[in-house]
Amino acid sequence: MLKCLIVEDEPLAQKVLERYIMQTPDLQLAGIYNNAVAAFGAFHTLSVDLLFLDIRMPVINGVDFLRSLKQPPRVVFTTAYAEYAVQSYELEAVDYLLKPITLERFQLCMEKVFRTAKTSPAPPPKNYLFIKVDGRLVKVLLEDILFIESMKDYLKIHTGKGAYITHMTMKTVSSLLPEASFIRIHRSYIVALEKLHVVGASTVEICQHKIPVGESYRKRLAAIKAGL
Repeated sequence: MLKCLIVEDEPLAQKVLERYIMQTPDLQLAGIYNNAVAAFGAFHTLSVDLLFLDIRMPVINGVDFLRSLKQPPRVVFTTAYAEYAVQSYELEAVDYLLKPITLERFQLCMEKVFRTAKTSPAPPPKNYLFIKVDGRLVKVLLEDILFIESMKDYLKIHTGKGAYITHMTMKTVSSLLPEASFIRIHRSYIVALEKLHVVGASTVEICQHKIPVGESYRKRLAAIKAGL
């Protein structure tokens, strides 16, 4: 069963895709969103296998949205504009559906999706992540991140260029960060290993920020400290 999202700003196209998905065995519709910013948060809380993604949308277009995902799923572009076909293949989209989308064309697309489901190589790791800040997607380079601080339902991402507040959980951001470069040292803090200046028994220091180490995390930090 492939879990899919529709990210499409045209109501008629949303309904057509929804109907086709409901008629297709082994497809499960997880949500419908009319812009990429709204879909961004859902994508990181759901385990999504397939995106039906429009290209021309408000706020951020489908191409930029796809590029913002650290581990993008299989993607089928849905658009009324044929001129984006070459770009879609450069982004390794499974297929490119021109509107109006017929059931026959959709079924051919699904044959391709299911055929490639077990043969697609893992995407290379990205050196950045996109976060939602004040209704915009902001690109943050992993190398710029100093530490991440939990603030109830929000995170404060501290970087060498400033701090960003975003609505995200520690669990979600942890899944987006490479384990070799970041470590959780407290229920409220994740730190970049390369940015550690001082490592003590109960605190660490990064750029004059003193950060507590939770008791349950001290053993792991001690092992890392031994290898520094």
